Amino acid sequence: MINIWEVNETNKMVEQENLDVRTITIGISLLECIDSDLKKLNENIYNRITTVAKDLAAVGEKIENEYGIPIVNKRISVTPIALVGGAACKTPEDFATIADTLDRAAKTVGANLIGGYSALVSKGMTKADEMLIHSIPMALCRTERVCSSVNLASTKTGINMDAVKLMGEILLELAEQSKDRDSADCMKLVVFCNAPDDNPFMAGAFHGVTEADAIINVGVSGPGVVKTALEKVRGENFEVLCETIKKTAFKVTRVGQLVAQEASRLLNIPFGIVDLSLAPTPAIGDSVADILCEIGLEYAGAPGTTAALAMLNDQVKKGGVMASSYVGGLSGAFIPVSED
Repeated sequence: MINIWEVNETNKMVEQENLDVRTITIGISLLECIDSDLKKLNENIYNRITTVAKDLAAVGEKIENEYGIPIVNKRISVTPIALVGGAACKTPEDFATIADTLDRAAKTVGANLIGGYSALVSKGMTKADEMLIHSIPMALCRTERVCSSVNLASTKTGINMDAVKLMGEILLELAEQSKDRDSADCMKLVVFCNAPDDNPFMAGAFHGVTEADAIINVGVSGPGVVKTALEKVRGENFEVLCETIKKTAFKVTRVGQLVAQEASRLLNIPFGIVDLSLAPTPAIGDSVADILCEIGLEYAGAPGTTAALAMLNDQVKKGGVMASSYVGGLSGAFIPVSED
């Protein structure tokens, strides 16, 4: 039974502790768009995205206004383009035209970002995979909203070292071509090991081939909420620390599930997963490094950092699973080295 204390607690999380729904992401399968003619393929992709996601921005704003929960981004993820474009694309330039189409479709429906300009090469690369990877600098340079990812390793198959070498060269090229903009193009590319099929967070989101035609995935974040909760139990034992993180993750995940179910109902698209990932922002108090220090580290990066991060991730996942049967995506912490 919900009581007024819990309502006030959630309001405080939103107003003072930077709790937000970081993204509502519609995952869209583009497998039905495949065609050997490049012009027809691009036309199919544009029509598919603008049809399925036409109400995304409006629904996000409606939920935000109705429940008072900030929804920072409305995003789209699509089937990895290396799979979709393989039959039609003969050169990296051909693949880049698909990036142009994705960008145009995202602008049309009001999506902040669109992910899925991706290749999955953990065991080997097809010609299409290789061409897409070579096209990444071109694609990210001339688009605003397209995000790219490459999965080049997995626990089961190991590391594709040829892909590692190639991606190192691509990253350098990206950094060089956008150096007058603080190498901003690099921020739109993620290199993965064990990439999940249902990740709603950018830049690594793509709609995996194991997923349904279209799904709603929601990403929730709240490092500030966890930090505030830990401040209240400072000096307590390890068990209390773990329980506090779990209970906080539970509450945050419930907020995400509420938004996801409402978005699913309004868009008439099945609900996929809630991803609870502690993703920092520039806002004061919204830092994963601060959480690690609150756990007991002298400073982020000091001896014990990896153990503290592993414990934090473990408790976040356990708390999330208690709150929802549909926890997925990354569901962990974006580590301070890369995010803070």
